[in-house]
Amino acid sequence: MTPLNIRSLRALILDMDGVIWRGQEPIGNLPQIFATIQQRGLGVVMATNNSTKTPVQYIQRMAGYGVSLEPWQVVNSSEATAAYLREKFPAGGGVYIVGEGGLFSTLEAHGFYHSETEALAVVAGLDKKLSYEKLMQANAFIRAGAIFVGTNPDRTFPTPDGQVPGAGVMLAAIEAASYVAPLIVGKPQTGMYALALQRLGVSAAETLVVGDRLETDIAGGQNIGAPTALVLSGVTTRAQAEKWQPAPDLIADDLTALLAMLTED
Repeated sequence: MTPLNIRSLRALILDMDGVIWRGQEPIGNLPQIFATIQQRGLGVVMATNNSTKTPVQYIQRMAGYGVSLEPWQVVNSSEATAAYLREKFPAGGGVYIVGEGGLFSTLEAHGFYHSETEALAVVAGLDKKLSYEKLMQANAFIRAGAIFVGTNPDRTFPTPDGQVPGAGVMLAAIEAASYVAPLIVGKPQTGMYALALQRLGVSAAETLVVGDRLETDIAGGQNIGAPTALVLSGVTTRAQAEKWQPAPDLIADDLTALLAMLTED
């Protein structure tokens, strides 16, 4: 596998869970990692399927790790979901939300409010307080004609205690009850990456997409025509990575090791 020439790259799109942190623990020396990215003249946007927090909350979290970023440098599946709903329902309206605070506030900022009585759509993401009552209501709205939108299909996400259930588990439960599959707006769909490229002002060919999950991060990067790098600090093993077709352009133990692989030679 040939290392990418740093001179061919202008930017990085980084996943978060499993790349930047695992649970609450940072992966590597994040201030040094981002200093190295800056020293090499690379733009950076973090793109995550996690819908539970807002971009500002992610920026605050990064600040707690000693890294200063701006809100435009974070794209998540809540924003992608809001953009899709605005295209579908320009006037906004009531939706039934299965999710956490970041999803609620992002949708509300784009004209969509949580409704228990009528819903244009059922929007589901990770919800650590998922209940039978929520499943019943989501099922009822979908059966009554509401569209079913999923923020992302990630079945798990990495923590220091191992992999724990992700948004895909919520989607699977709702699909099982309603017999309707969700329309996914997060990775591996290209909307989030297209938004990141627009903000960075670069082309896909000039951007390295970095993630820890093959079926979302790597597939999404490949779908948009960008070179990709798989890090082994999250949910994927080297054996799994080496079997993936088409193969990621790079495989590294973590983000620190990946930066070392990028060469100007």
